Amino acid sequence: MTQLALVIDLNVCVGCHACVTSCKEWNTSGSAGPLADFEPYGKDPTGTFFNRVQTFEVGEYPNTQTVHFPKSCLHCEDPPCVPVCPTGASYKRAEDGIVLVDYDKCIGCKYCSWACPYGVRELDEKRKVMTKCTLCVDRVHSTTLPERDRKPSCVLACPTSARLFGDIHDPDSEVSTAIRERGGYALMPEQGTRPANRYLPRRRTRIDLHADDLVRAENPLRVDGAEPAPVFPHGATEDFAT
Repeated sequence: MTQLALVIDLNVCVGCHACVTSCKEWNTSGSAGPLADFEPYGKDPTGTFFNRVQTFEVGEYPNTQTVHFPKSCLHCEDPPCVPVCPTGASYKRAEDGIVLVDYDKCIGCKYCSWACPYGVRELDEKRKVMTKCTLCVDRVHSTTLPERDRKPSCVLACPTSARLFGDIHDPDSEVSTAIRERGGYALMPEQGTRPANRYLPRRRTRIDLHADDLVRAENPLRVDGAEPAPVFPHGATEDFAT
């Protein structure tokens, strides 16, 4: 069975929120929207988003790192939000594994949000229905868009290509290869939901520094011969965590 999903590379996500804004733009004007926003520029803004980026620091000073962690519906293979829905509004499609909400059946009871261990269901305060990421189902199965554009809007908008999209059940797909070769992992696997979305872990990157790299050729101080000496005059290797 096909299982479409996102694979997010935490090593290159810079927390720019391009995925958040593109998701909001596409879905609020598409089949899923309009998504509510109240007082967006006021002191107490609130709104409905399918995708959010959480940013936090790890480690202890001075050895700390900033981690940007995008999170949306993980389209679980065993979604707990589906069986608890009293009206059958939450369902999982057999043809592509995408978990969706039928707004005509949803009564906004929030049972699905209570059952979801990832906190990725949101109540649209205007329409009083539960909303979530649809993997841009209207894009990926569109017959009017060019083939290259039949991906979630967040994938197309990411400037660092941190988001991959495809069938994780196809061993030859780009996402399956990335998961296999780069140690892709599921979020909170102990919950038993078998989330389809995966994350590629952060990794250390080596950068070789040489003396020539540390000298600014256009530095005006060079005219007087008073420029500061390079920190590594004979070349060195530094180890950076990106």
